[in-house]
Amino acid sequence: MIIFAAQYCSMKPTLPQGTRDFGPETVRKRQYIFNIIRTQFELFGFQPLETPAFENLDTLMGKYGDEGDKLIFKILNNGLERPEKHESSRQLFEQVLQGKLEKGITERALKYDLTIPFARYVAMNHNLLTMPFKRYQIQPVWRADRPQRGRYREFYQCDADVVGSRSLINEAELLQLYTTVFSQLKIDVKICINNRKILVGLAEACGFAGNMMDITIAIDKLDKIGLDKVIEELRNKGLTEDSLQKIQTYLKLSEIEGNSDILQLLKNFFAETPIALEGIQEIETLISFAPQVSIDVTLARGLNYYTGTIIEVKPLGIQMGSIGGGGRYDDLTGLFGVSDIPGVGISFGVDRIYDVMEELKLFPENLEGSLQVMLVNFGETFNAYNFSVMQTLRNEGISCEMYPEPIKFDKQLKYAGKRNIPYVVLIGEDEMNEEMISVKNFTTGLQHKMRLTEVISRIKQGSL
Repeated sequence: MIIFAAQYCSMKPTLPQGTRDFGPETVRKRQYIFNIIRTQFELFGFQPLETPAFENLDTLMGKYGDEGDKLIFKILNNGLERPEKHESSRQLFEQVLQGKLEKGITERALKYDLTIPFARYVAMNHNLLTMPFKRYQIQPVWRADRPQRGRYREFYQCDADVVGSRSLINEAELLQLYTTVFSQLKIDVKICINNRKILVGLAEACGFAGNMMDITIAIDKLDKIGLDKVIEELRNKGLTEDSLQKIQTYLKLSEIEGNSDILQLLKNFFAETPIALEGIQEIETLISFAPQVSIDVTLARGLNYYTGTIIEVKPLGIQMGSIGGGGRYDDLTGLFGVSDIPGVGISFGVDRIYDVMEELKLFPENLEGSLQVMLVNFGETFNAYNFSVMQTLRNEGISCEMYPEPIKFDKQLKYAGKRNIPYVVLIGEDEMNEEMISVKNFTTGLQHKMRLTEVISRIKQGSL
C-alpha cells in the first residue's frame, strides 16, 4: 500500500479534456457576467429554477436529433464492478457505443442543455404552475463534443423561457432582453432571426416534407462546411437536382441586405406555401417590435424541438461562434405526455461571452479583488484589538482581513500590494492607547491617523 500510494502521489495531475479550472480573477469576471444577466432576468419578471446535473437517459435521448444524441454524456450504472455482471456488461457496452439505449448498463446521463430538463419539470408540475410561467436558469451542462476555442465539454448556460403562451410578445421581450444584456456588457452583437415554419415550407417546396430535419441540419452547417458541401450532403439524402436548385436559390437570399427587401423576396419565393407565409408574417410582426434584429434565412438551428421563431446572437469585431440562441417550441412538453403547453426561450453562452470580453478587454478594471482593508499583524499583544476593529468594519459592510502571522512589516505590505488591497490598517501600542487607527492608502501612498468611525466614513465615501 505504501509503494502504491507513493506511485499514485507521483502522478502529474491533469484536467479532463474540455474542462477548466477558474482562479479568483476569472471567477470574478464570470460573476460580473452572471450578475448582469441575472439582474435583467429578474427585471423582466423571470423566476429562478434549478434542475439536477443528470437526468434519466430516456428523458434526453431523441430530443436533440441524431447529431445531438451522440454528444450526450452517459453515466454507467452502479455495481458494474461485480464479477457476475462483467460478461453481460461488455456486450451491453458495445450496444451503448453504437448509440443504443441499454438500461442494463446506463440509465442516466449528464444534461445536454437546460431546455429539455425544463420541459420535463413543466410536464411534472404544470398543474402547480401559474401560466404563463417565466423561468430563468443558470447552471452547467455537458456535451461530449470535440474541444476547441469557444467550445467546451463542460460549460454554463443562462436560459430564460416562457411557457403557457403563444403570443409573439414573448419573443419580442426576449429579443429586448438580449439587446439590454449585451449593451450592458458592452458587446456589439448582431441578433439574427428566422422561422422554422419557413424551413418547413422549404422542405414542402422541395417535395421533401417528411424529412425537414435533414434539410435543417444540413443548412445549420453552412458556416462550417460551405454551400457546396451542404448541397452534396442533401444530394446524398436523396433530394433531386430541381430541389437542390430551389435550396440554393433560397440560401442566396442571405446576400440581400435590408429586412424589408428580404421579406418581400421571401413572400415571392413562398407565394404558394401557406406554412412558410405564416412564418414570414411572424417575422414581420417581430421586426415591428424589435427593428434592431436582422433576418438570416440561413439560420436553421439543428435541434428537433423548434417550431417557430429561431434566434442566434453573434459578436461583431471578433472571430467567435454564436454567444446566444433560442427559439419557439410549441409542443416540447408533449414529449413527456403533456400536450398544449407552448413555449419560447433563449440562452446566453457565458463561456463564449467571457472569451469575447477577455479578448476585446471589456471587463471593468475594478474587478481584481473585493478585499478593501488588510490589518497588519504586529503580534499577539494587538490581536484582540485587531479582531474588534475587523468585526466593526465587517458590520459596516467593509471587507477586511488580518495577516495571520507577525512576519516582517515589508513582507506584509508586499502581500497587500499583490492582492491589490487599497487600504492597510496599522495598530500598534500608540494607536491602542489613543484609541486611534493608522491607515495607509496604497494608491496615494499617504498615511493618516484617525478614529475608527472616521476611517469607516471615509472608506465608504472613497475619500481616504
